[in-house]
Amino acid sequence: MGNLTRVGIAGTGSYLPERVVPNQYFEEFVETSDEWIRQRTGIQERRWCAEHETNSYMCTEAAKRAIEDAGLEPSDIDFIVVGTVSPDQMLPAVSPLVQANLGIEGAGAFDVVAACNGFVTALNTANALVSSGMAKRVLAIGAERLSSFVDIQDRGSCILFGDGAGAVVVTDFEECKQGEILRTQLGSDGTGKDFIYMDSGGSNTPPSHDTVEAREHFIRVKGRDVYRFAVSTMTQIVADMLDGHDHAELGMLVPHQVNRRIIDAAIERLGISEDKVFVNIHKYGNTSAASVPIALDEANRAGKLESGKLVVMCAFGAGLSWGGTLVRW
Repeated sequence: MGNLTRVGIAGTGSYLPERVVPNQYFEEFVETSDEWIRQRTGIQERRWCAEHETNSYMCTEAAKRAIEDAGLEPSDIDFIVVGTVSPDQMLPAVSPLVQANLGIEGAGAFDVVAACNGFVTALNTANALVSSGMAKRVLAIGAERLSSFVDIQDRGSCILFGDGAGAVVVTDFEECKQGEILRTQLGSDGTGKDFIYMDSGGSNTPPSHDTVEAREHFIRVKGRDVYRFAVSTMTQIVADMLDGHDHAELGMLVPHQVNRRIIDAAIERLGISEDKVFVNIHKYGNTSAASVPIALDEANRAGKLESGKLVVMCAFGAGLSWGGTLVRW
C-alpha cells in the first residue's frame, strides 16, 4: 500500500427536533418522576420528532450545516456514510436519500448499522475512504429517530431515548488544516447481543399481527448489564486512544451520551476532570448514533475545542459494538 493521506475534520453540524419532551411527560404512562429519572440517568428532557422530521430530513439539515462550516458546497462531497438503526424505511438506505436531498450527483452512499456506535463507525469509515484515496470529501453522519421505537409502557427504556442528527465533513488534512484524525478503533462482542435489542422486525421474525400485539418492535434494554459494559468499555477506549500521549494534551473528551452516571464513573477511573468532558445528555437524552456528532458540533460552536489539543470521541452500544477516534484539533 502507498502512503496514506492525512485526514482531517473540516466542519461539523447538527440538527435537533423542535419538540421538547420533559421528564414529567412520562408520569402519565409509567410509575416514574422527574427526580427519579434525573438521579438515575442525568436526563432532564429530550427532543422527539414531528411527522415531517424524518431521519433523512434530520441528516440533510445536519449535513448542510457541516458543509457550510467547512466552507464547501454540497457538490464538493463525493461520498456519504450514515450511521443509524432507525432509517426512514427498510429499503432504501438513508444515505442515498440524503444524497438526493443535497443534489449531489453520483456520490457514493451507504449506511452502517452499529447502534450507538454508528457515528464513530461512519467517521472511521470516512477516514479510511479518504486516507486510502477512494474518496476526497466524505460526509459522516449519525442520526436516529428512536421515538418511533420507544415503548411508552416500559419504564426502563422509554425515558432514555431522544431524536437528532449530527454530521462532519471529512477531507484531506492539508486542505482543511483542522481536526487531524490520528487514531481509530472499532470492536464488537456478539455474545452480549441481548443487552440492548429488538425482538422482531428483521428477516428472522418479520412483522405480523402477533409480533405487533406482543410489542416486539420496541427497544429493550437490560440496564444493569449495559451499565457494567459501558463503564468498562468507555474506560478502555479512552485509555487506548490516549496511549502514548500525555493526558495534559487532552482538550476534550466527547463520549456517547448514554447515562450521566456511566460517564462520571468512567472519567473517575481515568482520572479526567469534569471540565475536560463534554456532556449534554441532560438536554437531549440518549440519541444513540447521533449523540457524539451532536456533542462534537456543540463543543465546536461553543469554542471548547482548543487548537492543538487532543479530542477523544468514544461510543458503545448494542451489538455489542464500540469504537473510538483520536483527533488533534
